[in-house]
Amino acid sequence: MTLRRLGFALAFALSLTPLPTSATCGGGGGGGNGGVMPGLGGGNDVPLVYRVSWKVLSQGAARPRTPLAVYWFPDSPEEARKSPLQTSRSLTMAGQRCVSMAIVPADNQPLREAFKATAGSPVVVVATGEGAEVGRAPASDVKAVEKLLSKALDDREEALEVLIDSGDKKAAGDRDSAIADYQKVWQQRCVSPSLGRKAAKRLDKLGVKTQESELRLLGPDGLAEPDTRGRHADVEAVLQQGLAAELAARYPEAERLYTRAVDLDPADATALRYLGELQRHQTGDWKKARATFARLLAMPADPIARAVALHGMGKMTIHSGRYADGLALFDQSLAAYPLPITYRNLAVYWFSEKQAEKAAGFMRQALALDPDDRYNQIFAAVYLAAAGHKDEAARIASANHNVLEASYNLAAIWAQVGDRKKAMELLRRHFYTYERFDAVRSMEMQEARDDYMFASLHEDPEFVELTRLADGHSM
Repeated sequence: MTLRRLGFALAFALSLTPLPTSATCGGGGGGGNGGVMPGLGGGNDVPLVYRVSWKVLSQGAARPRTPLAVYWFPDSPEEARKSPLQTSRSLTMAGQRCVSMAIVPADNQPLREAFKATAGSPVVVVATGEGAEVGRAPASDVKAVEKLLSKALDDREEALEVLIDSGDKKAAGDRDSAIADYQKVWQQRCVSPSLGRKAAKRLDKLGVKTQESELRLLGPDGLAEPDTRGRHADVEAVLQQGLAAELAARYPEAERLYTRAVDLDPADATALRYLGELQRHQTGDWKKARATFARLLAMPADPIARAVALHGMGKMTIHSGRYADGLALFDQSLAAYPLPITYRNLAVYWFSEKQAEKAAGFMRQALALDPDDRYNQIFAAVYLAAAGHKDEAARIASANHNVLEASYNLAAIWAQVGDRKKAMELLRRHFYTYERFDAVRSMEMQEARDDYMFASLHEDPEFVELTRLADGHSM
């Protein structure tokens, strides 16, 4: 069975399976690697680090209303999945400037016809929020697409600068007209955050207040515009080195490299995403993680970076006992961009609240987002095992035995299957091979002690000894 067919089979099985109605605050939702598993391999063992925030625009869905939008018309889902348009730094950074990224599938014929996108000629169209075409480029030519979009952003920025200058000339003698010019810039502030900040200051001088919360999202004074022209192209190579170090569990080295990437381009939200998620999930330094995510959320950020930061803040908030606040952050994360990790951790939470069907629904959503993701499949198999599908779950666990980062979930599968020896072996691997810091170990050992999936081991002296760092630590 292919990975994709397996993923859909798991989702279908979960839709039919009665699941346990008793659970506690177990772990296993995953994390690290920037919050998005690097499933789009770059070849030559070079990990890909950027993920463009594409959303599928099916027939009937509302068009983006942002000042600029990118419409991608691929011939097939497989073509879209493998395209380098998924991992372009320039397009990711454009997402920080409120450029919407939309994949238009074959079933959305009205939109394809509106933009004259014909089958057999995959194309990318840049358009205004009103739907007027700005330009187009072949979908196979990533550089041409990047250049087209960068020029469109430059042209829009020049037009906003003209409005600022116009308002400055009018401010002394025609206050209302100057305000109108500045407000036009403010309405498009995300296209050019620096000009948005200028417009806010000029409006303030004329007695017009802008929303403080919206102003904060533009970042501090002096922060450069998100780079869509490759001025900081060296950041990508440093992030690749950092991710390679993280995947090899060389976490101090990864943190050093991610920090360097942030220093090279402080306006790059992806660099902050990798740094904050490493601190949250891998090193367990939640004070640093909160500061990093707070910095990311107080500046222009693409939807994926914002979603990862909100999820990370939500996970830490739930762990501190502020459940309603944490769930609200999860909701904000999904509104920014739906990620499998957010759905998985919602499943963890609702199992802990003994709402198994609600939890299963979130697992199905995680699988639907990425049925090829092995971590998604292993995670779902834990609950298949708990629901009695032990042979299928054991087969998935055996096939994925070498997936180190899934050791906790693999242990949970074997605990449900009834193989104590394998469960203990994998828990030990999780705590002392995968994890490298006692700050993380203590929290996850407590999670294992509370986790329904390990109920058969909770009184086992070897298990109690293995999780001894949990003593004195509570959820």
